[in-house]
Amino acid sequence: MSASGAGASGEDSLIARYFKPLATDPGAFGLTDDAAVLKSLGQDIVVTTDAIVEGVHFLSDDPAHTIAKKALRVNLSDLAAKGATPAGFVLTLALRGVDEAWLADFARGLGEDTSAFNCPLLGGDTVSTPGPLMVSVTAFGRVPQDKMVHRHGAKPGDHVVVTGTIGDAALGLDILRKGKVAAALATDAASRDMLIGRYRVPEPRNALAPAIRAHAHAAMDVSDGLAGDLAKLCAASGVSAAIDIPSVPVSAAAKAALAASAANIETLISGGDDYEILCAIRADAFDEFMRDAQTAGITASPIGTIVAGLAVPKFLDARGRELALARTSYSHFQEFRENGRFSAQIPFEIYRFCNPRRCAGDTILAWSRPISGPPFGQGGPAF
Repeated sequence: MSASGAGASGEDSLIARYFKPLATDPGAFGLTDDAAVLKSLGQDIVVTTDAIVEGVHFLSDDPAHTIAKKALRVNLSDLAAKGATPAGFVLTLALRGVDEAWLADFARGLGEDTSAFNCPLLGGDTVSTPGPLMVSVTAFGRVPQDKMVHRHGAKPGDHVVVTGTIGDAALGLDILRKGKVAAALATDAASRDMLIGRYRVPEPRNALAPAIRAHAHAAMDVSDGLAGDLAKLCAASGVSAAIDIPSVPVSAAAKAALAASAANIETLISGGDDYEILCAIRADAFDEFMRDAQTAGITASPIGTIVAGLAVPKFLDARGRELALARTSYSHFQEFRENGRFSAQIPFEIYRFCNPRRCAGDTILAWSRPISGPPFGQGGPAF
C-alpha cells in the first residue's frame, strides 16, 4: 500500500505523518510497499515478538511515549538475551480511535528509541478495536551463523548471572495502583519515580549481547519473574539451580520497601516486567564475562550456580534455608485456572507438545476466534 499520495486514506496519511520518518532502513521503502526487505548480511536473522496490552502491560493513563518505548524495548531485551544485534522491527497498533496528540507523543517516543538502539521501523499494520489498546512488535536481529544463545544449554557448574536489579517494576506498578509501596515511600519522591520508570520504560541490555554470545551457555530475558524464568531456563536445559537470595541484586528503593514491610522478597523475584538478562555463564569464562559487562557499563551479579537434576530451582536464604514460593512468576492465564484445568468459559485452543531439549513440555495457548464479532484481519491498512 501507499503511505501517502493521490487517493490516500486517512490511515495512509496518519502513517505518512507519524511513522514514515522512522522507516530509515532502505529495505522499508519509505513504507510505500506491502512488504520490506531485510538483508541478512551473511548472518542469521533472529526473530522475536511481544505484544503489550492496556490494563495488562501498561495502564490506560500511562504516557504514550512510554508505551511506545516499552513495546519496542521488551523485544530488544529478547534480542539481547539471544546475543543478537537489532536490525529492525514491524509494528501493529490496535487503536480505539485517532487521537492526534497521543499519536504524536507515541511516535516521538518510538523515534527516540529507533535512533538510540539503531533499530528502524520496517513496516506494520493499523487496526481499529472496540477493546483495549494493543501494541505488538516483531523485532529482527542479526547474529553470526549458528551463534544464537538458546534457553537450553545450561550445564552444572555454570554461574547464574543476572543484570541490573530485580523487582523494581513490580513495585512501580504497585505505586501506580496506590498500594502498600506507594504508602511506604510516600515521602520519597525520587524512589517512587525511579520504580515507576522501571515499570513504564525497561532498560534492554543490548550492549551486553556480544558478551552473552561469547560466554553464555544459555540465556533469556526476565519478563515474567526471576524465579519463574529461571525455572523455564533450567527445564529447557535439563538442569536445576541453587540461588543465594542475598546475592539477588535489589535497588535502594526496593530495599526501603522491604524494610517497611510493603513488599517481600517473593514479590521481587516473582513480580515480572524486569526485562533484565538471566544467563548461565561458563565457569572458565566467568571473569571475562564480568569484565565485558563492566566495559559495557552494565551491572551483572552472580546469584547462584547451575546444578545437576530436574528439581525446581531452590532459592536459599543467608542461613541456607529454602524459601517456599507460593508463586514463581506472573501468568496471563492463571486467573482462568480452576482446579488445575482451564475454565471452559475461556475460548482457548490448547496444544501440548514436548521436546525435552527446547521446551520441556510447554503448553501453547492460542485464542480461538470469538463466535461473534468481526473476523480476524479486519481493520486498517498495513504499512
